[in-house]
This record gives sequence, C-alpha cells and structure tokens, in this order.
Amino acid sequence: MACLLGIDNGLTVSKAVIFDEDGREIAAALRRVPQQIPQPRHVERDMAGLWRATAAAVAEALARSGRAPGDIAAVAATAHGDGVYLLDQAAQPLGAGILSLDSRAAGVVAGWQADGTAARALARTGQEPHASAPSALLAWIARHQPERFARIGHVLACKDWIRYCLTGSIGTDLTEASTSFTDVTTQGHAADISAIFGLGGLNLPQIDRPDQVVGHVTEAAAALTGLRIGTPVVAGLHDVTASGLGISGYGEGIVAIVAGTYSINETVTRQPLCDARWFCRNGIAPGEWNAMAISPASATNYDWLLDRTFGAERQAAEAAGDSIHPQAAAELQAALARQSTLMFHPYLFGSPHGAGASAGFLGLRGWHDRGDMLRAVVEGIAFNHRLHVDALREGFAPREVRLTGGISRNPAIAQLFADVLNLPVTVPGTGEAAAWGAALCAGAGVGLYISPHHGPPAPEGATFDPQPARAAEMAHRYALHTEIAARLAPIWPALEALASEETA
Repeated sequence: MACLLGIDNGLTVSKAVIFDEDGREIAAALRRVPQQIPQPRHVERDMAGLWRATAAAVAEALARSGRAPGDIAAVAATAHGDGVYLLDQAAQPLGAGILSLDSRAAGVVAGWQADGTAARALARTGQEPHASAPSALLAWIARHQPERFARIGHVLACKDWIRYCLTGSIGTDLTEASTSFTDVTTQGHAADISAIFGLGGLNLPQIDRPDQVVGHVTEAAAALTGLRIGTPVVAGLHDVTASGLGISGYGEGIVAIVAGTYSINETVTRQPLCDARWFCRNGIAPGEWNAMAISPASATNYDWLLDRTFGAERQAAEAAGDSIHPQAAAELQAALARQSTLMFHPYLFGSPHGAGASAGFLGLRGWHDRGDMLRAVVEGIAFNHRLHVDALREGFAPREVRLTGGISRNPAIAQLFADVLNLPVTVPGTGEAAAWGAALCAGAGVGLYISPHHGPPAPEGATFDPQPARAAEMAHRYALHTEIAARLAPIWPALEALASEETA
C-alpha cells in the first residue's frame, strides 16, 4: 500500500507525518524550531534552520515507519499562513522568515485604516490587511529596510520555502496566494493590487492548485530527508485550510474550529462574500472561497495559565513521564460545577479588538482557586471563538461545528464549546489534522484520490450537543464578556501607554 507524507510547519514545531492511503497514521516525528525576537513585536526564525529541522523530522518519521523511501507516493507541506519568507534574486534567504505572530507593522495597518487603504483592500482582495499580512510586512520593510526591499527576488510563504527546499521550484498555491494580493473575484493576481499598499515591482509567485504536482525531490533534499530522489511534491496549502480538510470540516454549512495559538473559525462558500470581520480567501479549488474569522487569542492562554499555576506539578508529572492535563481537567470540571463571578479576556498575545487590547481577570475574589481561574480562561477562549462564529453565522448560517486542537481532547471543554456556541460540536478522531489535510492533497496529486475531498474521511469522534440550560447561562455570561470588552476599549490604550512612559 502506498504512503503519503504530510509536513506541517507551525509557529514552534515542524512535524512530519506518514500516512497510508487509507488515512492511518504510520509514523510521525517533530523538531522544535526556535523563534527569534530581536526586539519587541519582531517574531522571526532562521530559514535555513527551519529547513534543517524539517528535513530531520522527515528522516526520523521515515525511519520510524519501517517503510522504504520508494513507498512514499507523494509529499505535501502545509504551514502557518501570513508572515513572509523572502528570497533574493539568487533565490537565497533574504534575512529571517517573519512569523504570523509578528506585529511590527501594526502602525502601518493603523495608518491604512485611517486613510481608506484598508477599505480599498477589502473591496479588491476580500480582506482588510492586518499586522502580519504580507502586504503590511512588505510595506514596513519598504519603509524601514529599503535596501532589503530592493533586493527582494521572490515573496513566499512558509510552506513555499519548504517546497523550494524539497524541489528547487518556486511558487505558491491558491489558498496561500490570497493572503494579500489576489483579486477576490478572479482568485488570481491583479496588477493594481500591490499599488493599493504602495508596493511596486513585487515578483509574486506562480499560483498552483494545492494538489498539483509542482516538482520532485532533488538529490540534495533526498540526502537530508531519506526520501527517494524524484518523489512527487504537490504545492500544498495554508494550514488553516489544511486543518479544516483534515477533520472533514471543509464544506458549506460547517464551521471548522482550530483552538490553538490562533482562534481559527472557517467555513466554505461558493460565492465571495466580503466583510471586515473575516478574510474571504481562496479555497482549495477555483470557485471555492474560505471565510476565515481569526484572532491570536485561543489555547495559548490555557497553556500560559498551566505554566503559571501548575508549574511544580507539571514539572513533576513530566519528569515521571506523565501529563498534568488529567489533574487540570479534574479541577476544571469541579469549577464548572459551581457558580463563579470570575471572567477572563484571552488577549495575552493578541485580540480581535486590535493590537492594544490586553488580557485580564475580572470578578476575582480571595476564595477563588486556580480551578476557577482555569474555568475563566477556558470560557474566555470559547467566548472569543463565539465572537468569530457569530460573525460567520450572519453570512453563512452554519449548522454544525467540527473542533480540533489540543484542548478539544478534554470532553468538558468540547461540551463547553457546544454550550457557548449553541451548536452541535464534533471532535473528530484525527490526530494530526493539518498534516492529513496536506497528505490528502498529495494523494490527489498522484491519482490516489479523485480530489482532496474524496480521500478517506476523518475518523469519527464524539459529538457534543448543547445543553439548553447551560447554553442559556453561557449566553448571559457571553453578553457580559462582550460588554466588558466594549467598556475597556478606551482603557486598553492607556494601559499600553504605561510601558512607553516607563521606558521614556
């Protein structure tokens, strides 16, 4: 039986996962990829180091699989979207890759919102620019690093860099191309769009379908990865879309939710419907669009609290080869069973309210314990997802939710999402959703499947139906959550200003 390799490059980890053609995971390996923060708001990583880490993960996964290199029928990569990975005219890395957590261009975006550029971009591209959009980052580079901007030969995304390292071919795919510079109607590049952002002369990459074979593993890449020279490589796709595909959540009437670093909420449409509350980006095939409502405010808040309040227990559990999550789950369950005044806005690393919004507990009392704090954080995460899902409901009337991400494995959290959203929530059995979404494209590219939609479906998991009484309680708490955010809107900038006053 043929095998497929899906490569998934996130913001901190590069994974390589080998599946058989029926969708069963055979082997996986990962490497951590260090982030570089040379100054506030700058979040980068070394491009050569990223490729070395990815190649090592592929080699380890292949060794663990026990399969011959020739058994790998095709390869596809997916990775974090937005950010930018630049090559010079000689196709060599032009500085560090910039991650989607980078916010150096926040001032650029604020200016565009004030002068009408953002509104023009929404009409032409289907989305307003944000701080980590390629358009904003390139404009920042043009203003602050003009020598670097002048040397740009190719503008790539993260997974396009991996494609280049595997094959030597330069290009992008339909989904990734639409992060800044494609016409929302034609789904292709348009000459006038870069001028909206004051950018000229950009060498934008060729656009391929995600399941299109775009090259083959080179001798140099084979030496590092253990793959067979000549193994087909398809264009791959943006990881948000890959995750939806990998959990069988890519389709009309469904909201696919990824609760990870970002709060990701997406649904597919056959007509481009634009709104400032979501990105209207290209889908997997022409004539499909993916409406994505996103903010960097999800499960990383949960991990942050575990590190701060379960630190000693977490270290002890990990030293013993165990996990802290069962203990945290028990304390969360107990807190969910009692009333609480405690609320939390999960804006530690960003928000849907702009770069100035910050996180905070309200209603905290001396008798609250860390279980109550954990409940508030998880509720805040679910409320932030609801903000995005409510926007999508206005445009697309979804009927169900498919949820993935590490915290979704906790049944109490999955049930909370169902109650907060007042929609049925299914947690599929897919372990590596984004990698499997990439593998589906690889399989379609070499004819194992008719299309990425026609591969084996995600293993069915548990479905959680909203509980009417609990859903009503959550609706009341959500209304208070949003009211508090609105009232804090003028306060957040004043809080942010304290940092500049202290360093003045």
